Amino acid sequence: MMMPSRPLQGILWMMTTGLCFIAVTAVVKHAGQNLPAPEAAFLRYLLGVVFLLPFLRGLLAARMTARDAALFVGRGVVHTIAVMLWFFAMTQIPIAEVTAMNYLNPVYVTLGAAVFLGERLALRRILAVLAALFGVVVILRPGFREVETGHLAMLGTAALFGASYLFAKPLSDRHAASVVVAMLSFTVTIGLAPFAWFVWVTPTLVDLVWMFLVAAFAQAGHYAMTRAFAAAPISVTQPVTFLQMVWAVLLGWLVFAEPPDAFVILGAAIIIASVSFIAWRESRLNRVITPPSAAMK
Repeated sequence: MMMPSRPLQGILWMMTTGLCFIAVTAVVKHAGQNLPAPEAAFLRYLLGVVFLLPFLRGLLAARMTARDAALFVGRGVVHTIAVMLWFFAMTQIPIAEVTAMNYLNPVYVTLGAAVFLGERLALRRILAVLAALFGVVVILRPGFREVETGHLAMLGTAALFGASYLFAKPLSDRHAASVVVAMLSFTVTIGLAPFAWFVWVTPTLVDLVWMFLVAAFAQAGHYAMTRAFAAAPISVTQPVTFLQMVWAVLLGWLVFAEPPDAFVILGAAIIIASVSFIAWRESRLNRVITPPSAAMK
C-alpha cells in the first residue's frame, strides 16, 4: 500500500537538505584551506563513521554476492576520486561555480545510462543534454577567461558522482538503503586513507572539529533527503534542490567576498532548465534520477 503524498513536508525536508549541503560547502570552503584535499576528505569520512554505527548490525547481516561486492568496491573507487576532486575544487574556485557545475550530475547519469545500461536516448533528452553542456561553456567561457584546475576538477567530480549513482542503482534494488550508504562510507574511508597518508599534515583540534561538522551536516542532509523522498514524489522535491544555487551565490557574496557573476548565473540557469526537463521526463517514465545534491559528499 502506497503512503499518501505530503508535498509540503517533502518540500520542507528538501529545503533542509539543501541548507545542510550548503553548510557542508561553507565549512569546507572556510576550513579546507588548512589541509590537503585528500586528507580533509579522509577526515570527513573517518569522523563520519560514528554516525554509521547504528547500521553496522544490518551491514554485517547483509547477504552479498561476489558481483555485489565488486559493485560496492567499484562505487567506492569512483566516489573516492570524486570526493577528493570536490574538496580540491572548493579551495580553488567560487562556491557558485562549484554548485552550478555540480548540477551536471543528472546529465552524466543520463549519458551513462544510455552508454552502459542500454537505455534509449530520445531526441528531446539529447537536446536537453546538449543544452546543459552549453551551460557549462557559458560558465567557463574558454578563450575569454582562464579555465582553472578547479573547473577541470569539478567536471571530473560531476562525471564520477554520476558514475557512482550508476553503480548504486542495481545495488539499491537488492539491498536496504542503510546498507548501500554504509558501504559507500566505509569503502570511501578506506580508499581515501592512502591518499591522505601520502600528503598528511598533522591536523589541529580546530581542524578536526571543522571536519566533524562537515560529516554531521552531510549526514543530516542525507537523512533529510531520505525523508523528503518518503514524503513526496521526486517531481515535487527535485525543483527545490535548485535553491542551493541561490544559497551558494548569497554565501559566496556575503561571506567569502565572491561577487555574483552574471555568466555563472546564466550558465547555471541553462543547466537547471535542462536538468529539470530530464527529471520531468524521468518522472513521466516512473524512474528516479539522482538530484544534484544527492551524489555529493
